[in-house]
Amino acid sequence: MRSSFKFSSYIFSSLFLLFLVGCNSSKSIALSKNNVSNVNRNILFHGEALEMDAAPGGGMAILKDISFDTGTVILDIKGENNPGKSFVGIAFNIQNDTTYEAIYFRPFNFRSSQEPRRKHGIQYVFEPGYSWERLRNEKPGEFEAEYVDPPLPDEWFSISITVKKDSILVRDKNSVKSLLRVRRLTATSSDRIGFWVGNNSNGSFKNLKIK
Repeated sequence: MRSSFKFSSYIFSSLFLLFLVGCNSSKSIALSKNNVSNVNRNILFHGEALEMDAAPGGGMAILKDISFDTGTVILDIKGENNPGKSFVGIAFNIQNDTTYEAIYFRPFNFRSSQEPRRKHGIQYVFEPGYSWERLRNEKPGEFEAEYVDPPLPDEWFSISITVKKDSILVRDKNSVKSLLRVRRLTATSSDRIGFWVGNNSNGSFKNLKIK
């Protein structure tokens, strides 16, 4: 009887460990023209990197056959040192082409000599109702932040974005420093996710993993 109990306990422990490993594992997403759909952008591929060109208005490369509502997104992003024309990030909870949440970066502000501009390095929005303009006017400093110990504006940088039911945490992947923590501004739910660029912006993305 005792040996049977020990065996059952061993099986339970093994299954529990496998469950924990599965919960903490990350899945690498290969990027190709077959698994993304474009919104207001041309999409090019350079090796493992996906690039969107610049155009008026925002643009997205929405991932096909990838479901994401909560969890952690890890990736490398590259914008440029082009003031007012480099907005790059991730859109999620995508309801349609104009309704979505996004975390994005302004690389041209990363190392600005002006402190107010540095504090606008990272942004959360819920479009179209909560644009950056509205959030900055009504809740200054709550939904954007400085990129602490930032990369150069023209270089690749690595970030992780953890999306929970009611909050979002942005970290620098390499240092694991917390960069931005915000409450979400919607309870709507969609499992679509994609790369995002802002008005007149291009951007490059690679090494995407979803945990």
